[in-house]
Amino acid sequence: MAKPKRRYICQACGSVSHRWQGQCADCSEWNTLAEEAPATVFSAKHDLSSGGRPISFEALDTPGEVLVRRSTGLAEFDRALGGGLVPGSAVLMGGDPGIGKSTLLLQAAAAIARTGASAVYISGEEAAAQVRMRGSRLGLGDAPILLAAATSVRDILTTLAGMAPPALVVIDSIQTMHSDQIEGAPGTVSQVRAAAFELIRYAKENGVALVLVGHVTKDGSIAGPRVLEHMVDVVMSFEGERSHQYRILRGIKNRFGPVDEIGVFAMEGAGLTEVGNPSLLFLSGREQSVTGSAVFPAIEGTRPVLVEVQALIVRLASGATPRRAVVGWDSGRMAMLLAVLEARCGLSFSSAEVYLNVAGGYRLTDPAADLAVAAALVSALADKPLASDAVWFGEVSLAGEIRPVAHAGVRLREATKLGFSRAFGPADCTGSGEATRFTGLSLLPNLVDRVMGGA
Repeated sequence: MAKPKRRYICQACGSVSHRWQGQCADCSEWNTLAEEAPATVFSAKHDLSSGGRPISFEALDTPGEVLVRRSTGLAEFDRALGGGLVPGSAVLMGGDPGIGKSTLLLQAAAAIARTGASAVYISGEEAAAQVRMRGSRLGLGDAPILLAAATSVRDILTTLAGMAPPALVVIDSIQTMHSDQIEGAPGTVSQVRAAAFELIRYAKENGVALVLVGHVTKDGSIAGPRVLEHMVDVVMSFEGERSHQYRILRGIKNRFGPVDEIGVFAMEGAGLTEVGNPSLLFLSGREQSVTGSAVFPAIEGTRPVLVEVQALIVRLASGATPRRAVVGWDSGRMAMLLAVLEARCGLSFSSAEVYLNVAGGYRLTDPAADLAVAAALVSALADKPLASDAVWFGEVSLAGEIRPVAHAGVRLREATKLGFSRAFGPADCTGSGEATRFTGLSLLPNLVDRVMGGA
């Protein structure tokens, strides 16, 4: 019989190596390679004609049970999920430490439990008394949540099998769970994969909505094997700066609804509260006549959100090295935009420090933000404020063209609703028939002329 080959798995990135080495060749982390458990009898070659049982096939139009989404009791949470929790679904929620993941899920579990359904909250990081203390501080002490502190997957599944399937099971967190079917400490790649597989299988077989809390690495990605994100139905990221009170719940993957949908929350003393109109939130405290300030109508999933883009230009003495700092946007995209402004518009940023910030701790990923960023940069460079009643959107190409973007009509309707009477965007914008007075721009020099002329 051939000797089984050894495999070493990186505990940081999940890459596979057939020999041990001190540094992972893929992520360059040190001392993260651990030997995987030996293959079991199920993974060895065997006679495929014996032992299994036939499976039945169904057509796509076969009548079946209609799955009804269950509300979490938080409208913003439901929005990010695509309408609520789907029975039998597995949701993975990641976020920085202390951002509010446990608080959000405890509030959702309490809301579901108060409707008469059964909600189970299992913590592997805190004692039950600690969770009760937090629940009491949040005003949830009377909620009939089934609370436990455990890390053994076998014990958890044995307990759940002895009761009626609950509507919701929260595991906080998957990195603390341990399966006795696999060797290794909790949090290793093999343990996270095995524990998640057993819990997800239980959820699928019993129609239980399962939410797994996941730790994140220093670069913001969910810790553990990448296959974990493929195993679940929904991947959510809870974002925000701990210095700001606002939090954004973003859907990254969703088999039952749109991706990139967001829910906005504010962290207060009594827990997380919903923010129904995030545009007012991100524009609060905005001065009327400040150079380098532009309003951008962003689209997150199906929701329009107006945010303020701020730019600051500081001229340096000759010979000094200029600095570029970006908060809330892609620094590489800002470098590209600065190059286009210099090459196509004749503006000079080479002897100036450039600072760019998206107000309120918001993070922009929409490519339509190019025009708003360019307007803020030109305004700061020329020391001329932009019109306080105007919004800016459009994608900028390397040739200096302003290209059309999606959902122009939705962006303009949101701007009109919040009192903005003017909008600047691509010349061939398909949604320019809204109440907001629209001005089309075809080239980036047109934007510079508008700003220099006091747009």
